[in-house]
Amino acid sequence: MLISDSTARALENVAARERELLRTLPAENSTLGDPYAAQIPCEPPQGTYFITRDEAGRRLFMRPNGLYLNGANLTDGSGRGILGYTSPDGALQPLRVDPVDASLGLAQNARAGSDGTITYDRSAVDPATGARSFQHVTIGRVAVARFPAGTLLDGDDNYAAAPAGIAPHIGVPGDGSFAPLQPLLQADRNGDLDSGLARLQEAYLVLDALRAAGAAQGNVQKTVMDLLK
Repeated sequence: MLISDSTARALENVAARERELLRTLPAENSTLGDPYAAQIPCEPPQGTYFITRDEAGRRLFMRPNGLYLNGANLTDGSGRGILGYTSPDGALQPLRVDPVDASLGLAQNARAGSDGTITYDRSAVDPATGARSFQHVTIGRVAVARFPAGTLLDGDDNYAAAPAGIAPHIGVPGDGSFAPLQPLLQADRNGDLDSGLARLQEAYLVLDALRAAGAAQGNVQKTVMDLLK
């Protein structure tokens, strides 16, 4: 079946609005129970990116709506590992929770400091008294990257690679060359969700109007053909 260019564009617009809406939703692949409980609401400073890797080990750059603890791994909403530093002079690597804490469900209240430090509370119970206590555990600092002004990255709205011959400046939030990490408030995420739903509804209304116009045109053509018989 052939469709008009305007209908094809309307379908593409609907698909694009659906992808935008999905990026505002919380990840549902968390192994820590309620998906909201494992969310770390933050985003990189303006004009910078978090860093991940693709399956071939190539660095990719992104601006996700929040980070997540999925099992033992710090990830974005799609499950890609977030890179950072576990020590000031360490190598760039995926940030992970202690695997024992993750497997036993002891990692709680994950959060990000303005300097990119990712911490969680390790839950423990005194076997003698039954009293519960929490120990603050740091897994590292997330890395951020910045490119020269005007640089166009190679990729889509989700993940992009550095253009050939252009190296990013990589550091951590609040280190003097990068601004602090930005909080991503629940209200902001809800506002993005409401806005995304409104844009998706508008896209569907345009598509429905085109379908109705096409159906009406088809009925007119059928009537004309019937009169000519």
